[in-house]
Amino acid sequence: MPRQPRIEYEGALYHVMARGDQREDIFFDDKDRTMFLKTLAEACARTGWRCHAYVLMSNHYHLVIETPKANLVAGMSWLQNAFTRRHNVRHKRWGHLFGGRYKAILVDDEEGWYLGTLIDYVHLNPVRAGLASLDSGLESYGWSSLAAGYVVPAGKRQSWLCVERGLRVWRFKDNARGRRGYLEHLEEKVRQEGAEAGRLLPANQSVQSTLKRGWFFGAQAFREKALALGENALEGTATKRNYGASAGVKDHHLRMAMRLVDAGMKECKLTEEDLVRLAHGDERKAMIALAIKTHTTVPLDWVAERLHMGTRSTVSRTAALVKRKVERDGKLSKVLKKIERVVKP
Repeated sequence: MPRQPRIEYEGALYHVMARGDQREDIFFDDKDRTMFLKTLAEACARTGWRCHAYVLMSNHYHLVIETPKANLVAGMSWLQNAFTRRHNVRHKRWGHLFGGRYKAILVDDEEGWYLGTLIDYVHLNPVRAGLASLDSGLESYGWSSLAAGYVVPAGKRQSWLCVERGLRVWRFKDNARGRRGYLEHLEEKVRQEGAEAGRLLPANQSVQSTLKRGWFFGAQAFREKALALGENALEGTATKRNYGASAGVKDHHLRMAMRLVDAGMKECKLTEEDLVRLAHGDERKAMIALAIKTHTTVPLDWVAERLHMGTRSTVSRTAALVKRKVERDGKLSKVLKKIERVVKP
């Protein structure tokens, strides 16, 4: 059976879920979970994604992602590949970490009820797994956006986690009273639905089965809209137009990377001859590489070749080193910000 192509368009909402290979664990401990969230933060910075909800379980994760640009595929490719490499290095392993293809379901972006129901479904996953309860507090499971975002003030959240829209669909404000109201909303679901909390839809339908067997979660009108936006992408094989859309996303990131190279060379007063002459790990080249890594999904091999930095590992290592220096050095920070001015919001 051919793979179902992804429908991508600007402003799309998705429920994304991925499991470990052979349903084995992908998170061995809390350090792995922390590493995944850091990788997700990088993915959001590179792609402009807005994460509305997440939960990390032992052998799978759920994300609710909004893509202001049509770049789900490029971003997910980077996210899962980057985390797999880091996970394998940490645990001295090799090979696949994730099993098969990640699941990505389009979510109705007009009828807020669907987004709200999906976010509740994600947040109540630990309850259904027996890892949180009314007695322990639904927010006691620390590896979800409920604990990390929906019950804490804005100043204590990660910048890539967007809570306001998720609260608003249930008519709660992002203040102490509204956040408490949302938690009580979830608690009432648990009291009414017990072990199935968050899974049930009207007429005894299941959120889980709907997400598992379908390609969208929403009203019929949304289905027609998604089909129109995706054109023929859901037919047996991806059409030439659909491949063109994916290529367009890649072209956008490549163009952005080239603009960052030009801006970096100008700011650092470098010529093409300088790029060839300077050491692979030169700090100025590392600054440009850091900007490219932060704002695009182009392969590190491309960065290494374009900036004459040797190998992808050199790019990764020196960009990480200069990133730490930028955080401590105000002058370097100003240089990086000037380079990044070419990145449009």
